Amino acid sequence: MTKVQIYTDGSARGNPDGPGGYGTVLQFFDSKGQLHEKVISAGYRKTTNNRMELMAAIVGLEALTRPCQVELYSDSKYLTDAFNQHWIDQWLKNNWRRDRSGPVKNIDLWERLLAAKEPHEVSFIWVKGHAGHPQNERCDLLATSAADGEMLLVDEGVET
Repeated sequence: MTKVQIYTDGSARGNPDGPGGYGTVLQFFDSKGQLHEKVISAGYRKTTNNRMELMAAIVGLEALTRPCQVELYSDSKYLTDAFNQHWIDQWLKNNWRRDRSGPVKNIDLWERLLAAKEPHEVSFIWVKGHAGHPQNERCDLLATSAADGEMLLVDEGVET
């Protein structure tokens, strides 16, 4: 099974005059041990940070053409905790409700993310904010580079 690292950042620069954006980069080694990098998203959208983080993870997983062993690096504690602390399991068990206080937000993207991760073995790895984790700088650089590109990906669940 191919091992792939996905670096995402929902708040990567997508538009210098806009609210932020998202970017995603895949990195993997081929059978000869050579590192390959594929920028698979770039763009910006006026939306919430959590939606941007989810979109960044989704487009990374959707870009994979065969089942892979994936390490997905994100500075979104919300995204990583949803899987690592089994929030998502509870949300599904409770029919997409957190508790009595109300429903989970962004169900459309959570469902899309679950479908995208289905064929893969995915480890969600939180990289602590901008000064704490060595992989965070890598996420920022790679994802911002992707977001500075020409391609615009649209989050259809949000109107601007």
